[in-house]
Amino acid sequence: MADTPQRPANTAVRATGGVRQVRPKTEGWQQQKDAEGRPLLQFASPKRGKPPVHLADLTPEQRVEKVTELGLPGFRAKQLEKHYFTHWTSDPSDMTDLPAAGREELVAGVLPSLLTEVRRLQTDKGDTIKFLWRLHDGALVESVLMRYPGRITLCVSSQAGCGMNCPFCATGQAGLTRNMSAAEIVEQVVRANALIRAGGLGRAEHPDERVTNIVFMGMGEPLANYARVMQAVRVMVDKKHGLGMSARGITVSTVGLVPAIRKLAAEDIPVTFALSLHAPDDELRDELIPVNSRWKVDEALDAAREYFDRTGRRVSIEYALIRDMNDHPWRADLLAEKLNARGRGWVHVNPIPLNPTPGSVWDASERSVQQEFVRRLNDAGVPTTIRDTRGKEIDGACGQLVATEEDQEAAAR
Repeated sequence: MADTPQRPANTAVRATGGVRQVRPKTEGWQQQKDAEGRPLLQFASPKRGKPPVHLADLTPEQRVEKVTELGLPGFRAKQLEKHYFTHWTSDPSDMTDLPAAGREELVAGVLPSLLTEVRRLQTDKGDTIKFLWRLHDGALVESVLMRYPGRITLCVSSQAGCGMNCPFCATGQAGLTRNMSAAEIVEQVVRANALIRAGGLGRAEHPDERVTNIVFMGMGEPLANYARVMQAVRVMVDKKHGLGMSARGITVSTVGLVPAIRKLAAEDIPVTFALSLHAPDDELRDELIPVNSRWKVDEALDAAREYFDRTGRRVSIEYALIRDMNDHPWRADLLAEKLNARGRGWVHVNPIPLNPTPGSVWDASERSVQQEFVRRLNDAGVPTTIRDTRGKEIDGACGQLVATEEDQEAAAR
């Protein structure tokens, strides 16, 4: 193939039927391995100091108990909920309906500070903002706010770092620092809403603009932090005691933690479920997604189909198109075959062209290859749409969220 760009000499390449096959490899970092030389998977959060308990960590009943413990009538909990979830504020000076005596102590005890903004990067068009947050213990996380016609989406982090060790994802390079609390997850939404209200995301389409869609596709594997992610989701969708969002506007993604997928299906909360597949064959996916060594492609797809059967919600298959690695026509055919074997109408495929990095094995598929991949799936009856990725210019696109040394230095200042 004369028009194929030259690769570095150490790139592992294998011919498969005359088509180049690039093998996954880490670049610029060393993948953590276990004693048997397999990529290390971290499911348990390292022991660190817990963040302070916050209103959003508690059930409505626990909030009343908390306020009562602080010596105030239980109805004050409802007032605090309104300030935080409706007016998006933790500032005691905004809460004039609370008694002035002891107000600051009450707010500090129920709405403690969770996120400190370290840096904010915005695209030239002003429609995408990436936030770098410092948590109470110095851990760093990022979230990305995106305006689209008719909706505003926030990509939230659920862990500081990630323990899934996927070689193409910047987030997992340093491993898992710790799970985030439910309130730390929710606070990302509240802070984004406050910024939108202040005009920080450009001209509003209507006066009551706020985040309408949540995607758990920031730092971390959401289903590895299951209990806290689900508490955050419950707060997001609670119309009486929370943010009052639509569950259908919330997408929970996973690289394939099969038991947790089945648990999510039983929650009776109709969120959108997304499976980050990236390869339909176990041989390649074992290298791309190390958790595939635990639960294979067919097991993950079976669990995804079960999610549809239980909830009636169509499943999204996320598929990063990587040049000469997973974008071969036969892989599109195999993916369609495996999805159709489990029925029709239950799934939608979102191919995502990887952010181009010239000279790297991690490079976006050529446009013609993307189009052929999509055509084969659509012709096989599998609805498929190339997904628009935002934030590339500010390193805020999928797989780019990572706390760099520069970020660490900025957080220390």
